Amino acid sequence: MDDRRPPRLYLTARLAPGAEFAPEAGQAHYLRSVLRLGAGAAVAAFNETDGEWLCRVAEIGKGGARLTVEHQLRPAEPEREPDLWLVFAPIKRARLDWLVEKATELGVSALLPIWTARTQVGRVNLERLRAHAIEAAEQSERLSIPELRAPQPLERILAAWPAGRRLLICDESGAGAPISEVAANLPPGPTALLVGPEGGFDETELDAVGKLSFVTRIGLGPRVLRAETATLAAVAVFQAIAGDWRRIRTR
Repeated sequence: MDDRRPPRLYLTARLAPGAEFAPEAGQAHYLRSVLRLGAGAAVAAFNETDGEWLCRVAEIGKGGARLTVEHQLRPAEPEREPDLWLVFAPIKRARLDWLVEKATELGVSALLPIWTARTQVGRVNLERLRAHAIEAAEQSERLSIPELRAPQPLERILAAWPAGRRLLICDESGAGAPISEVAANLPPGPTALLVGPEGGFDETELDAVGKLSFVTRIGLGPRVLRAETATLAAVAVFQAIAGDWRRIRTR
């Protein structure tokens, strides 16, 4: 492992030259047992506030690890990921883990699971999903991780919807305009994508949501998509047309 591409670790600790810190037990295990790093090895620690810093393993063993911060590799970004929320009904475990991982890679800023009439999953392990989001951020070289909120009923989250944030609902009934057209005409500003459960929204839910002034119905083409496919397709199209895929990767 060379200094040009050291393994990345997301840390909430303050990063500054000369600082020392101990990674969490799971991170220390990953460095020692999976990557098999020893003293002196390079690690890139990062967070959205301090940017990315080159660190060295000062100590590592079964009891944990200690890293020393050397110098900054990448400053905190003045332009973070677009203010794009992903509001979604939870699906079965393996597919949900994959959805969170890929949504993080695609650049969503917040993940908001919701309960709907047809949601088939009754429990969400937020700690596990956060771990997947962190791993995806480390792999994709983003500096932040998306905010992950506790699940809420759809009607509750809509009742407290923040003023000024648009909500694009993926409407499987065919009543929505193509997402490409909607995204191309969106003014800049906070946005959210809403994707329903397997089997789609209940007709009553769809009608109620569609009447809200901040909601726009969108369509995802002529085929019926699985929930996780619809979710990531919507995020990808939004990012390509109205999000940060219009920026050039500078690193």
